[in-house]
Amino acid sequence: MRRTQEERRTDTIARLLDATIASLCEKGYAATTVNEVVTRAGVSSGALFRHFPTRLDLVVAAADEVRRRQFEEFRAGLSGFGSASVEHCLTLLRAACRAPINGAWYELLIAARSDEALRDRLVPFTVRYHREITDLGRSLPIAGIIPAAELDTVLFTVVHLLDGEALSAVVHPQPEQDEVRLHLVARLLRGESLYRRSEAG
Repeated sequence: MRRTQEERRTDTIARLLDATIASLCEKGYAATTVNEVVTRAGVSSGALFRHFPTRLDLVVAAADEVRRRQFEEFRAGLSGFGSASVEHCLTLLRAACRAPINGAWYELLIAARSDEALRDRLVPFTVRYHREITDLGRSLPIAGIIPAAELDTVLFTVVHLLDGEALSAVVHPQPEQDEVRLHLVARLLRGESLYRRSEAG
């Protein structure tokens, strides 16, 4: 059965985005060239430019695809737990930060420090991405025990903590600290004492 034009278009875009994400993760931003992407995707450069006028358009679209997949995965994880405890939410967030595809997002953030054109394109996207994270965070049960005025700051403090953990783990993984760290963060979020002091003495 022959595919429709729209089906072919959708398939080509999906292959280009997959190839771009994989290249960003494996080779980095500078090496994610048009030639690298079309070779991985198995399409022509003409096909790429029919859908993405510039390389910047392509990498920003790849970032948006990472965002879409991350939210989809997180929501699926929430529904799988049944009850979203603090520990469950933190476990899902850590998994999102450490997901292989998130390496593409980290690569773009790092490259944007010195690439003004990329930075300018990522600013509105990142503002929207953070707004979606905020909206999702406000819908979680934990939001009910954190003062509303502080919720967004608390949410992104945890996100940035786990982002930093994921990046550091590339060169210095410390698996023995993983569960300890999540339990400490969960206790802080619940307003519990960080350290249990001995009743003796």
